[in-house]
Amino acid sequence: MSPFREYDAEPCHVVTAPVGVGYLSAAAGLGLGRVLAVDGPAAVDWDAVSAGIGEALAARDLAAKQVDMRECFAPWPEIVALTASAALPNDPDFATLSKAGLADFFAEIPSAGTVPGAVTVVFGPGAALVAHDDLWYADLPKRYAEAQIAAGAGGNLGQPAGTGAGTTRRLFYIDWPVLDRHRDTLLSRIGLWLDTQSADPGWLDGPALRTALAELASQPFRTRPTFNTTSWGGHWAQQRLGVNPDASNTALGYELIAPESGIVIGHPDGARIEVPLQALVALHPEQVLGAHVHATFGASFPIRFDYLDTVGGGNLSVHCHPRHDYMRQVFGWPYTQHETYYLMVGGPDQRVFLGLRQDADLEAFRREADRAVHHDMPFDVEQYVQTFPAEPHQLFLIPAGTPHGSGAGNVVLEISATPYLYSLRFYDWLRRDRDGRQRPVHVGHAFANLDPTRTGAAVASDLIQQPHAVRTGAGWHEDVIGRLPEMFFEVRRIELDAGATIDDTTGHRFHILNVVHGDGIHVEAAGGRHYTLAYAETLTVPAAVGAYRVHAAGTGPVRYVKAMVT
Repeated sequence: MSPFREYDAEPCHVVTAPVGVGYLSAAAGLGLGRVLAVDGPAAVDWDAVSAGIGEALAARDLAAKQVDMRECFAPWPEIVALTASAALPNDPDFATLSKAGLADFFAEIPSAGTVPGAVTVVFGPGAALVAHDDLWYADLPKRYAEAQIAAGAGGNLGQPAGTGAGTTRRLFYIDWPVLDRHRDTLLSRIGLWLDTQSADPGWLDGPALRTALAELASQPFRTRPTFNTTSWGGHWAQQRLGVNPDASNTALGYELIAPESGIVIGHPDGARIEVPLQALVALHPEQVLGAHVHATFGASFPIRFDYLDTVGGGNLSVHCHPRHDYMRQVFGWPYTQHETYYLMVGGPDQRVFLGLRQDADLEAFRREADRAVHHDMPFDVEQYVQTFPAEPHQLFLIPAGTPHGSGAGNVVLEISATPYLYSLRFYDWLRRDRDGRQRPVHVGHAFANLDPTRTGAAVASDLIQQPHAVRTGAGWHEDVIGRLPEMFFEVRRIELDAGATIDDTTGHRFHILNVVHGDGIHVEAAGGRHYTLAYAETLTVPAAVGAYRVHAAGTGPVRYVKAMVT
């Protein structure tokens, strides 16, 4: 067995095909009299892409006729009207997920005919809508777009300069859904994937990309984690995992969030590219999800794993998530945001906010929440919301509509349904953002979704469950630690003695594993595929893997959690 290793923030999956680097080699196969369409998201530096391709062609003494799709967008007021949310017409923070097609954003789709003696290069979002001979996709992971918007340096899809700053509201609920649907329609025919994170981008030709993704669909894989900062953030991930040491904090650790997560493929010591997890699921939904899950959720990967780090930080807001009908009718998601908190770090003096007090006066709660927002008046939220000790390795179930939040000093592994942008805040301790403005609080949405039945002693009995044994063996046991009829997934925990081995099977639906205690585990699947998973790392085991074996690594006992759709 391989020796124990520390947390890997840059997991890379080896592929047999060579990953190229730079525009010169990428463009080597382009010929005269052809139209090259280079599509991709709005956040890509399209001027750099255009220049890089032009210089690569010039180095081969080939001329290039450039067509910029950004010049063909409809007027901005028309795009804003097209994507307006009838259910949320004036909401400053949320929008209904846009159902618009990318073609709808253009005043017209240009004609880019062939030019004798030159290569016609059509570039920018929507380039594939133009008749073409060759198709590239220039990608940039979503974390870059969010950082651009946060820094005031980026605009939204179709937004021209001089029309104000871009907003995360449009980015999350309009731009990304529109662009993702468009990208997924292209995956089966992309001729070259270009990863533009570097000035000399890595690339992989389309057949090799699809071969690599087909291989990943039947073997365990990790997605690339991303750690973000926010006002309540702590420092556990910096201190324990060694990530982002120069950041102000490591509040949010996105281990596996399908709309944003990427998979790095290539060579650990050489060139590599990052591909969205959603591209893998879109191409191979049954292999990754399983037939039953695919039939229920389509190509939406329905479970996420992330960290909430408040060690040395502050309390999270007290909030809830949309109930099913509200999520579907108002926000546009077909399923809602049920959550669980698994306490990796906590203690009897730390706390978790969960559920209503039996004697909670909801009208008074609403009045005080409104006063906090409109008049900057603090109040004691514990008059209305219960708290419980944040005991390490306890799981807290959080069905939609349940008020909750992690207190300071904890590390929560959030094992939840995939929707992740709908924290409807009752109270946020009057916190300010970096510009000194009160952080958004959504009292109307929150109280419209509050479940008044999650109250009193029933909260502890229903939502803080004791482990229930599923099976046991030599040196191991597997328990269900969280299951509710209204939640479509369950959480189990497996405990292994040092050196113990357990056999498992996906049973035609994917598993997600995370090591919550001990050095780590070795995961072995059919065909000699194996993966070493260290403490705090998350591994997806696609449904197509079938039987697999887990062996405790290191010198002591190990605990790992397993989530799956029921």
